This record gives sequence, C-alpha cells and structure tokens, in this order.
Amino acid sequence: MTETQGPTQAPETPITPPKASGGSRWIKIALAVSVALNLAVAGLVAGAWLREGPGRGMPRDMSFGPFTEALSDNDRRELRRALGDRGPGFRESRQQMRTDLEALLATLRASPFDPVATEEALTTVARRATDRLDLGRDLITNRILAMSDAERQAFADRLERGLKRR
Repeated sequence: MTETQGPTQAPETPITPPKASGGSRWIKIALAVSVALNLAVAGLVAGAWLREGPGRGMPRDMSFGPFTEALSDNDRRELRRALGDRGPGFRESRQQMRTDLEALLATLRASPFDPVATEEALTTVARRATDRLDLGRDLITNRILAMSDAERQAFADRLERGLKRR
C-alpha cells in the first residue's frame, strides 16, 4: 500500500532583502540635473555681472538691458543717485556677490567634487542676485512712476525700439 504525501516543500532559505530598485540612481540623476540647472542660472548671473553691458553709466552689475537703454540720461542719473543713497548697503552687497562667486568657483574646483556644497553656493548666488534684481525693479518702478505722461511715452517708445533691435 502506498501512502500519498502532501505537496513537497522546498527547504527553507534565508530571506534576503531585495536590492534597491534603482531609487538611489534616480536620486543621483535628479541631483545632477539640479546642479546642472543651478550652474546654468549661476552662469547667466555671473555672465551678466561680468560683461560690459550697455548700461551707459549704470554700475555694470545693475544694468537692466533694454530698460536701462530706454531710460533718458536724466533717468539714469536719478537711478545712480538712488543707488548711491543706498550707500554702504549697495556697495556691501556688490562685495558679497564677489565673495559668493569666489565660493562657487572653489566648490567647482574642489576635488573630490561636492555636489551639495556646489548647490548651496549656487543657491546663495541666486538668492543674492534675486535681491539685487528686486532692488533694481523697485528703483526702475519708482523712476517710471515719477515720470510725466510725455516722459513715460518716450520711455515706452525707446524700450520698444530697443526690443525690436534685439
């Protein structure tokens, strides 16, 4: 007589945790993309900061391209005066921007490369650039609000011509 046995069971094997399914790979890719985008922004900021722009008398790191070009000589003088009224705060922020860019350069040249330090340096550069852009926007806005109707129309005409040339 033959006895039927139940299903055979495989010998127990220790359970090993599954390997990461590429999650860390995606984190690395996302970090690399983030660093690349931040470098692009920093490059634009640094390039604008360093280039000899058409600011015609504005500090070159406070030139606002077609807006500055469209201002009359008197308006540019008034903006320079307003910047001067900011006094040490404005000059100090220019020095801080130089220091921030030097720190960024140090992170880019560091070996081994530290992407987190580079991202932090880029964030600092971007934050300071945003602060300076906000200052410039406020100054230009105040200047435009102080214009007469005729001055504002002439400014709009010059701005339009400058935009068409670009």
